[in-house]
Amino acid sequence: MILAEPQSLLTPASKMPGLDGQKMSKSYNNTISLREPLDQIENKINTMPTDPARVRLRDPGDPEKCPVWQLHLTYSDDSTKEWVVEGCKSAGIGCLECKKPVIDAIVAELEPIQKEAVQYERDPDLVKSIIAEGCETARETAKETLQEVREAMGLLTW
Repeated sequence: MILAEPQSLLTPASKMPGLDGQKMSKSYNNTISLREPLDQIENKINTMPTDPARVRLRDPGDPEKCPVWQLHLTYSDDSTKEWVVEGCKSAGIGCLECKKPVIDAIVAELEPIQKEAVQYERDPDLVKSIIAEGCETARETAKETLQEVREAMGLLTW
């Protein structure tokens, strides 16, 4: 097969939940960007809405009704998820306490990305050389693929 039909490659979290529980989107104004200052990430998550049934700290909640839970599904390990479910349903933890592992995980994921981005901002020539190398590699691959397609279709005239 020369030209295989592309297949989707979805991760378990193919739609990243936004800060309000909807799909994350700039038009919904519910995003955390890759270059978001790390202190603002904490503020954004701490102000996220939670289970409306949890008016007071001692009120039990349901993680499934909380937008923060959707972030736990993406960022938390199994033991943290169990801790959240137990703590929320029994009112053993507060909503801010529940948000802390998510904040830590997002910051840990974005911190190295942001540090690497600074390197590219400081050295635009490095970015240009990476783009040039990528273009050359893509050009060679496309040339080989077009040759195979022409052969398969019997279009070689030279």
